[in-house]
Amino acid sequence: MADQQPASQDTMAPQAPQPQPAYSQVPDYPAQSNAPQPGQPSPMQPSAALAEPARHHVHHSYIWLGSIQAAFAIFVVVLISSVSSIAGALAKGESVGAPGIPVLFIVGICIIVGFVLIVGIVALFQWLSYKHLYYELGDAEFNLHSGIFNKKRVHVPYQRIQSVDQRSTLLQRIFGVCTVSIDTAGGSANKAVMVPYVQKTQAEQLRAELFARKQFAAAVQGGVVPAGVAAMVAATGDVATPPVGFPLDGAVVSAAADRPHNVLDAPAEIWTDVRGVFGGMAVDTGKVTYEYGMSNKELALTGLSNNTAFVLVIVGILGAVAQFVGEIAPVVAGRIDPLVGRVVGLSAQLFSGNLIAVGAAVAVAAIAVIWVFSIIGTCISFGGFRACRRDNRIEVEHGLLQHRFQGVDIDRVQSVVVKQSFIRRLFGYCELSLGKIDAASEDQQDQQKSLNQQGVIIHPFVKMSRVPEILAGLVPEFADVPVENTPVAPVALRRALIRRGIIQGDGFWLAVVLGIAQLCTNAFAPATPDGATVLFYMNTGATIGYALCVVLLVLNLVGAVLWFRGSGFAYNQRFMQVSNGGFSRESVSFPRKKIQFGYTKTNPFQRNAKTATVNARTAAGVGGTTIRLIDVCEEDARAWLDWLKPHGSMVQ
Repeated sequence: MADQQPASQDTMAPQAPQPQPAYSQVPDYPAQSNAPQPGQPSPMQPSAALAEPARHHVHHSYIWLGSIQAAFAIFVVVLISSVSSIAGALAKGESVGAPGIPVLFIVGICIIVGFVLIVGIVALFQWLSYKHLYYELGDAEFNLHSGIFNKKRVHVPYQRIQSVDQRSTLLQRIFGVCTVSIDTAGGSANKAVMVPYVQKTQAEQLRAELFARKQFAAAVQGGVVPAGVAAMVAATGDVATPPVGFPLDGAVVSAAADRPHNVLDAPAEIWTDVRGVFGGMAVDTGKVTYEYGMSNKELALTGLSNNTAFVLVIVGILGAVAQFVGEIAPVVAGRIDPLVGRVVGLSAQLFSGNLIAVGAAVAVAAIAVIWVFSIIGTCISFGGFRACRRDNRIEVEHGLLQHRFQGVDIDRVQSVVVKQSFIRRLFGYCELSLGKIDAASEDQQDQQKSLNQQGVIIHPFVKMSRVPEILAGLVPEFADVPVENTPVAPVALRRALIRRGIIQGDGFWLAVVLGIAQLCTNAFAPATPDGATVLFYMNTGATIGYALCVVLLVLNLVGAVLWFRGSGFAYNQRFMQVSNGGFSRESVSFPRKKIQFGYTKTNPFQRNAKTATVNARTAAGVGGTTIRLIDVCEEDARAWLDWLKPHGSMVQ
């Protein structure tokens, strides 16, 4: 990581090569050097409130870098349209000889002039947008101003800040700028506030300042006088103590040097040290009390377990089977149609009798190449992975080419999620993440990603034995999560076998569809050679399909048994934990105070079996998340509802 330069005691602005606008002073954690001493005036006091907040513009690369990107997009569009027009003219037989040269020359000049004119207009628009794009740090809220003709002003109260993230593309990393995303606790309609093309130093300043003002505002609202805010922030209120024997303070900081490393950490640190052309100097954003990374083994397993690779393998297998069937079908059909038989025979001769083998080899080779590139891409995306606890924040960053930084305040963490896919369970690993209130993105692709992947991944592939250590160092507030699970009702096994094997069983319903199709084909197929061929294909395919149905049915039943053995819930005075098993397993732990509401639900079959479904709603994700457990014993469900009620019974 880059060597951090401590900020001065009077301002948070670092000693950068070029002058940087200093943010106003706010009390922060005692570990930060910009915290005012008791008795000094606070910026939140009325005397400072009268001052007009300073305007902070984004970096000037917003003008020319944005113009270059827009010009490249326009150039690609013009190039494609020009090539297609010329190709169309040639296809129609039009001449491009000597008589047509002046026309083409004039057209080319017009295209170049038009391109330059459009780029100039885009650059002018970028410059005007830059002049009207700035943000202010007011006494109680962050304000983002934008718009040339239609003015827009976004207000973000400091207390509603959920997380402050940074993203930078490869081009942005080269020039030392990034896009800052400020998420707020605004529910499903919440949109992240995007501040584009912020200098890296300025982004670090802004992140530290926003979190400091957030804690200051929360402490003042709680009735603490400004002189005592620093001590209040240091105490952090309702924070649990890590388990006995876990190293703290200096021991943890020194242990950061011994954190796991991988081969991509060195180039990632070089990227961080370089900081880009306009990156500026590093900023001290707070004291790190715990830090860890990824080992070479964990990084390799993360690449091998990515969903893209798995999908490609399945597609490759299906493609090979389809190709095999496609090659066999003409051979069989050739018995009836001599023409088709001759074509297949000629093709076999051209490929020396290895037509199927060649096609299968090409398909497997293509899938293998794509798989390797997918693995490399996943490893690069997690290159330089680093997670740490900095003061009252959890920070995660990764990405060798496109860098991503996520920082979330601990009081905004909704849950701790431990996910184990089938492969991860076999090797004793898991994916560890924190649930938080996510904001929808303006971009549809990013919004879909946020819907599919919620929260902050604090480790993508970690050994289960390391989970307690990571949670104790990163989120000690979750140290007293209950571990003794209350299992689901005994009758839940029978219900799970019926539900997963029949009602939701893909093998069962596939067999039903195949049976209906086979009966209809045999009943209505004509008594001709073509009809006999159709019956042969149908019956052969149905036989293979039934074998597949048996395999799927067995897998569904085994999954039902594993779900019964691995599912349950637990709760104590402060926390609740819900586990859902199966081939994959997921355990979600969340504080009682983060539960927005909870309820039980039963259907007629559950009432007959004296079971219920437990549902707990939290604010995690986009629009909230419901954690549910099916077929809990009726008595256990009633006891849980009693625990959930305000001032209800407490389980010690």
